[in-house]
Amino acid sequence: MNVIIITGASEGIGAEMATQLARTKGASLALVLAARQAAKLEAVAAACRQHGAQVLCVRTDVSVRADCEALIAQAEQQFGRIDTLINNAGVSAHALLHEVDAAHLDWYEDLMRVNLWGTIWCTHAALPHLKAARGRIVAVSSLAGLVGVPGRTAYCTSKFAMNGFMEALRTELLSEGVSVTIAYPGVVATDIRRRGFNALGQPAGSSGLSEDKAMPVDVCVQKILQGTERRQRDVLMSPIAHLGRWLKLLAQVGRTAWPGPP
Repeated sequence: MNVIIITGASEGIGAEMATQLARTKGASLALVLAARQAAKLEAVAAACRQHGAQVLCVRTDVSVRADCEALIAQAEQQFGRIDTLINNAGVSAHALLHEVDAAHLDWYEDLMRVNLWGTIWCTHAALPHLKAARGRIVAVSSLAGLVGVPGRTAYCTSKFAMNGFMEALRTELLSEGVSVTIAYPGVVATDIRRRGFNALGQPAGSSGLSEDKAMPVDVCVQKILQGTERRQRDVLMSPIAHLGRWLKLLAQVGRTAWPGPP
């Protein structure tokens, strides 16, 4: 039995991951689906069970450490092992820093608790089981975790931090047989940006980014799952992603070579 935990599994990328995995792996798969919205989780679980997969739903708020630890404990208790942990739960945000009043700045911390600390807490709790299974860890990051984007100071901060954690962990686990895959989606056709924080720390209601060329969610998920199966280090999903990475490296080299005006 291949046991896979997916956080943020009630909709969007997480829900699509669950259904694609169930469709391809069927009865050989045990899914542990985690999110805050129990009713939506159960709907995803029902679709997965139609393909023969075993499914455990665990209502989880990854911004709460005890929830993360309980999720891992219930998964291990139910299935006896953990093969893959997919850290997908995340919150978006779009606001220029000067637009954020000091009285509303706490939502930066709220964002970090989901995007960074939820990943750390889930990963830490699952690590002994993943080592035993020589398993896989996946982090769903963003292009905003590769290159700083105006209006995304909070979101970029959380994703840059998560990437640093995962890259360091990857090196720590080289001798343990546990792979660490970081996926970098761009604009994907989900509601994450509309539900993300605005300058007041409230749901934005609109994207703030151009959605006309958004990647279909099923295509995004196919790329992530292929990269996970192959134990890729990074999953870059478009020519823009590859270009952005190289331009950033070139810019860093340029700054090092030229210290600036006297």
